[in-house]
Amino acid sequence: MELRDRLANCFFIGAALIGWVAVAQFVTTTYPHKDPTTGLVGAAMIGLGCGLTTVPLFWLAAFASHRRIALLGDWGRAIRRGAWVAAVVTLFVALRIQAVLSLPIAVFVVVLVLMAEITLSMER
Repeated sequence: MELRDRLANCFFIGAALIGWVAVAQFVTTTYPHKDPTTGLVGAAMIGLGCGLTTVPLFWLAAFASHRRIALLGDWGRAIRRGAWVAAVVTLFVALRIQAVLSLPIAVFVVVLVLMAEITLSMER
């Protein structure tokens, strides 16, 4: 693991910590029924926190599976997968706030994201 990989991991972990502190601040200081957009802002913040948390985990999983060799596209793939996680978590929290989340919708979204990621991750 090179220095740039360690710094990138530290950056994403620090950004995730800052994101989760912002989520805690937002959740404990706002009243969700006062403004209709606070729930959606909270959903976006939670999704961002989850996405930033998973980026270094996805990169470390790829690093470990390649026998501790960092390949060229690993960071891009990890960031893309973290963005998928952020989008799915944001969507699930927003749908839950609006009371329309159901199991078929959740399974459909997860399968759709998995199929898109498998298609994008295929090695040529």
